[in-house]
Amino acid sequence: MDFDAAFTAQLDTLRSEGNYRIFAELERQCGAFPRARSHDDDAPDEVTVWCSNDYLGMGQNAVVRQAMKDAIDACGTGAGGTRNISGTTRQHVALEAELADLHGKEAALLFTSGYVSNWAALSTLGSRLPDAVILSDAGNHASMIEGIRHSRARKVIWKHNDPEDLDRKLSALPANAPRIVAFESVYSMDGDICPMQEIVEVAEKHGAMTYLDEVHAVGLYGPRGGGISEREGLADRITLIEGTLGKAYGCMGGYIAGSVPLCDFIRSFASGFIFTTALPPAIAAGAQTAIAHLKTSEIERMQQRRQVARLRAGLNARGIPHLENPSHIVPVMIKDPVKCRMLADILMRDYGIYVQPINYPTVPKGTERLRFTPGPLHSDADIDRLIDALTVLWKQCALSHAVA
Repeated sequence: MDFDAAFTAQLDTLRSEGNYRIFAELERQCGAFPRARSHDDDAPDEVTVWCSNDYLGMGQNAVVRQAMKDAIDACGTGAGGTRNISGTTRQHVALEAELADLHGKEAALLFTSGYVSNWAALSTLGSRLPDAVILSDAGNHASMIEGIRHSRARKVIWKHNDPEDLDRKLSALPANAPRIVAFESVYSMDGDICPMQEIVEVAEKHGAMTYLDEVHAVGLYGPRGGGISEREGLADRITLIEGTLGKAYGCMGGYIAGSVPLCDFIRSFASGFIFTTALPPAIAAGAQTAIAHLKTSEIERMQQRRQVARLRAGLNARGIPHLENPSHIVPVMIKDPVKCRMLADILMRDYGIYVQPINYPTVPKGTERLRFTPGPLHSDADIDRLIDALTVLWKQCALSHAVA
């Protein structure tokens, strides 16, 4: 078999559908974010990044950067192995304590990414709890879906953000089966926020475990950055909270937080934890510093909310369609993969505005979009320039001014 020919044929299909992904080669400039140096021939030398998940610019924070430098000078670079063999350091232990405190839980457990923490935790829970049933919100992230699939547990999908449908699905299950309700707080593509209290109450009514993904909320919501569960005063009623260190905290890694037995159970049985090299101590030190900072500082969150509101108001004034939601994510709807790619290319080439098109399979076909994430380091002038550019392109491309 000509394997390369088979690979190329499928890639050509992806290109013809407008869903082939092209990476922009960028070099972030410390102290200048959201500016970045572009190494692409068809883009300006300097561009403004509009699609980063470093939501609060903590990857640029001087205290966080210094904590990482100090840890490198003290410990070197890598962790030296898996946590089970030679990779547990004081920085890992301190970070887990910081995370447990953030969510008001007894314990926390680190992973190398949010994807891995979801995959490992859900696959372990589903496979190790006899006759477990995992009830998954229809909008859940790919990492959750993969974890559930790998667990080989029975899966029941309930309608997105619909507690009544969840109640119906739970009522139809055997009362003695371990049931795990898996959902997210902030959904990253539409930016909608779940009706958390209603979901928790339905789960409690049926004696089900709650598994909450807060990756797009930690650092951003709640008085200490504990996420929507902290903001709503519900963290103590949720069995397991999963989060990331790679978005609002500006570092890398994922984690779960819960009871001591729960975290020890995942630590002892999850292959995604047992066989993976630990995070470098410097990253753990930087993440702990970022979390501690955002537990007490409101400056970054308030400035981000100001810039999100400014962008939304500007888009509304120009009739640019974007999904209304209560979060920090601003999806501008294109609904065509080829046009979405084309608009992103023009924004980059002609305006130095970098935003990646969001196409299938990240979002359903027909819902393609440009996903903007205004942050505290975007200036008012940055926002005005983005709005002006989109206004020109909307007229040139004769795109719809309505959101279905």
